[in-house]
Amino acid sequence: MRRSTFLAAATATALSASLFAGLLPAQADGAEGGPVLSGADGWYSQPGMLFVSAHSDSPLTRITAHFYPLDAAAGDPEAGSTDDFTQYSGQDARSGVWRAPVHLADLGDYRVTVDLRDASGATVTGALSPYPLEYRTVVTIPDLTATPGVADYLHQKVSVNGTVLAADPRHPEASAPAVGMPVDIRAGFGRLTATTAADGRFSTAFVPTQRYITLTASPLAAPAYPGAIDVTTPAQQLHTTQAPVRFSASSHALNLKQGTTGTVSGHAEIQTASGWQPLPHTPITLFGLGRNGHAGFLVARATTDSSGSYTLRVPSDNPAPTAELMAGASGMPFQGFATAPFSLHVAYTTWIEMSAALDDDASLKVDGYVSYEDARAHWPTRPTVTLQYSKNGRSGWKNAATLPVTIRHNKPLWQETFARTFTTPDSNAYWRARFDGNPDFSTSTTKPEHLRRYATRVTGFHVSPDPVRRSRPITFSGLLQYKDGTTWKPLAHDSPALYFRPRGSTAYHFVADLGTDGHGRLVGMQTAGQDGTWAVAFDRQTGDRYLRSARVTDYVDVR
Repeated sequence: MRRSTFLAAATATALSASLFAGLLPAQADGAEGGPVLSGADGWYSQPGMLFVSAHSDSPLTRITAHFYPLDAAAGDPEAGSTDDFTQYSGQDARSGVWRAPVHLADLGDYRVTVDLRDASGATVTGALSPYPLEYRTVVTIPDLTATPGVADYLHQKVSVNGTVLAADPRHPEASAPAVGMPVDIRAGFGRLTATTAADGRFSTAFVPTQRYITLTASPLAAPAYPGAIDVTTPAQQLHTTQAPVRFSASSHALNLKQGTTGTVSGHAEIQTASGWQPLPHTPITLFGLGRNGHAGFLVARATTDSSGSYTLRVPSDNPAPTAELMAGASGMPFQGFATAPFSLHVAYTTWIEMSAALDDDASLKVDGYVSYEDARAHWPTRPTVTLQYSKNGRSGWKNAATLPVTIRHNKPLWQETFARTFTTPDSNAYWRARFDGNPDFSTSTTKPEHLRRYATRVTGFHVSPDPVRRSRPITFSGLLQYKDGTTWKPLAHDSPALYFRPRGSTAYHFVADLGTDGHGRLVGMQTAGQDGTWAVAFDRQTGDRYLRSARVTDYVDVR
């Protein structure tokens, strides 16, 4: 039980100064084993009484207490005395506690000296008690109550009621309601105040924020009761009931690209005596779990609305492959909490660049690199890049080849390369490279690059005259064309190559570059030297727009 005293600082200083200064020690008659005073003071539970604790080798036969104001000087008359002591506790009269009523004219604090006599005749005179007698009004709360004693989700408010009684030690039998008395109420970590009405009653209420609560109340200083002693009530232990909780979630796993946000929605409920009902205004939290399986870091948080529904926005800032959704929180006074496993994978941003060139033999040469910058990312075991082509660069993409990415550094911001040369399935198409990605890396794609070379051919090739006399001139006819879409068009003012293979030989050798006129017709002349096969192909000076053509031939008999 705690008590506090409404005592001014000046009074407290006077108490300590006068209690021990300028007083003679107790006087005994010289007998060994005589009476010994342990202390004398009042008890707040019994106003108007003095309790003396003493012992002796022989039964104590007489006790007299004398009272002096604390500021009384040595030799000043006493303010009163009492010798009407009866033993209050103890096995016999040789030791214990004796009690006697005190009747003093004025309230205040008094110095106490005690005279003791035992059955052997040994006496002690003027033994000074180490404690003063606080002869003041005692204010108590005998009936503090809290309703309900066990609060639950449907009955969260706890009402606190009580009566404050004031007992004057001059009239202890007439305790009266304390009117207008402020009351300090401690409820766990919370603190409330109330004021008594005309009947001494007070009332207030609170909603617990803890599961277990220690409740006490104490009157506070009031002008109507100067210097009164307040007595704190015995502690009452209150607790709350936690109701079970459950919730739904639209997803228990998200795969997000770095920099994006995903959502999880659902509904939370709480079980009450009326059944399961919506759980409003309750936190929904996504925690990443540490190695010990406990919540390690916060990923996202939301709160249910008035109908128990929620939408949790999950950013990609903190990947949490092993995570946990929680409805409610541990330690909430009226509800439990529920958890569900969750997984948040974040695909880190990657960058890819590609350069490509199409040769005149339909060989596509491709090289490039892939990189990332977040230190938390790590390359997969066998990363690849897919080359794709499309006729219009917008849709209809087809896979042409899969290229491995060579990992040499495996560090952020370091470029890992890929390269390949192969024959294209389409010589007029848009090309791009796509890093295929995985749950830890986002897919990235280069901008489409238009690569085109037109197919070429020589048609109607003929050498004349045939046969021809040796050393006579021969001319070449035919058309050089290129294919634009599905249409063959003349290839004007260009240079197809002329080849010759003598009869009996297996190899052609280059002779000269022919020309074409504005209609794509072959232009050129040679001298007949021997029997053999002439051939024409557009395969030497194709530029960057045309593919090589196949050779066309014509045999000439030279005589």
